[in-house]
Amino acid sequence: MELYELTLSQAAEKLRNKECSSVELTESALKRISETEDKIGAYITQTPELALEQAKKVDQKIAAGEKLASLAGIPIGLKDIFVTKDIRTTCASKILENFIPPYDGTAVSKLKAQEIVLTGKLNMDEFAMGSSTETSFFKQTKNPWNLECIPGGSSGGSAASVAADQCFASLGTDTGGSIRQPAALTGIVGLKPTYGRVSRYGVIAFASSLDQVGPMTKDVRDSALLLQAIAGHDPLDSTSVPKEVPNYSEFLQNDVKGLKVGVPKEYFIDGMDAEVKNAVEAAIKKYEEMGAQIVEVSLPHTEYAVSTYYILAPAEASSNLARYDGIRYGYRSTEAKNLHETFIKSRSEGFGDEVKRRIMLGTFVLSAGYYDAYYLKAQKVRTLIRQDFEQAFQKADVLITPTSPSAAFKLGEKTQDPVQMYLSDIFTINVNLAGLPGMSLPCGFTKSGLPIGMQLIAPAFEEGRLLHAAYAYEQATDWKTRRPSL
Repeated sequence: MELYELTLSQAAEKLRNKECSSVELTESALKRISETEDKIGAYITQTPELALEQAKKVDQKIAAGEKLASLAGIPIGLKDIFVTKDIRTTCASKILENFIPPYDGTAVSKLKAQEIVLTGKLNMDEFAMGSSTETSFFKQTKNPWNLECIPGGSSGGSAASVAADQCFASLGTDTGGSIRQPAALTGIVGLKPTYGRVSRYGVIAFASSLDQVGPMTKDVRDSALLLQAIAGHDPLDSTSVPKEVPNYSEFLQNDVKGLKVGVPKEYFIDGMDAEVKNAVEAAIKKYEEMGAQIVEVSLPHTEYAVSTYYILAPAEASSNLARYDGIRYGYRSTEAKNLHETFIKSRSEGFGDEVKRRIMLGTFVLSAGYYDAYYLKAQKVRTLIRQDFEQAFQKADVLITPTSPSAAFKLGEKTQDPVQMYLSDIFTINVNLAGLPGMSLPCGFTKSGLPIGMQLIAPAFEEGRLLHAAYAYEQATDWKTRRPSL
């Protein structure tokens, strides 16, 4: 077994037991990147020199007998939406192509405090707007299970790098499913924590009331470890909640007897891929065999989720992206003859089509005469969606649904039809609108060998409950043992 094939927790254990060094783990990951990156295209910026330097420092501490943090010396990748001091941060956009931040975001600072090894910055949809990682200015990322297919989005590079064993884990962000959907399509575990559980300070904003940082890992135990490292209150983020962080590893138990698993009837819809439906139904049956109690619940406002999201998210995006004006930082057009042209040309040349589409949509719904009809109404529907979940959780401990309506689709298949692309997130969007924790983990494969993911949803700040339900299922099945053959 190659070192890069280990899970994060296995690598950490080997390091603690001195069965390998951090430099050996790092060299193994860097070797894997060099062997597979031409096929996958997961990285925008690689940092091999920095990685080896960080690994050597950890090895020196081990040699000196110093106590290490749980993730010290482990190679991890970051979605290129996280601000990293002195390392290029692009958000996969031309407008930030050469942006070098002067500071680290909080999640990055917390990982640095753990002394992780940074392999680089990972590809994504431009400004996290997309479901396939095809809107990136830099490159297309491909699915390790089938190089003709998308890896999901917007955290497609984060998902593909973990699935291809290019790093031991990665961080992504989730605004409407951008951790969970690519995790499902690449056969890994993706966890979107409760809104406010992890600081958003130093995460380039898309939709501030929806964005959330989370781990993307090879298994559930690794998700617990990585979430432990990044969770907690941050005074630099006004939306961060001052709530104690439990020891997430303590929730990793096999026994689910008596656990009430809710099945929302609105999620098993016409048009959903039959193989996905069958795999999730088999997972529900597995929970029942393990002693869980299956209960039907209803989330009646589910059908309005996509419409609500594509009013609220673009509205917030149009406001957040107003700062990219060609004046303060980022791309500035060389063709402009005056200040007015500088604004227009810099934004026209710097933003891609999908970003422009959402800025225009957001500006429209916030404009005078339309604000009440669209934005205000969408906020009211958002409240109804949250109330649906509150009622469902009176009957169930966790909810189970498909993560995505289909397995990974072909590259280019939906790029000409934005509405079809938006429907890729139909099962994940609700969770963001309600601010709840959600998690995707593998539950099967299609006949053509593509991974299928199922989604677990829990009440706010009950990530431990999610990890418990996910871990028990993972241990009772063998999906996590399968790896793509690149």
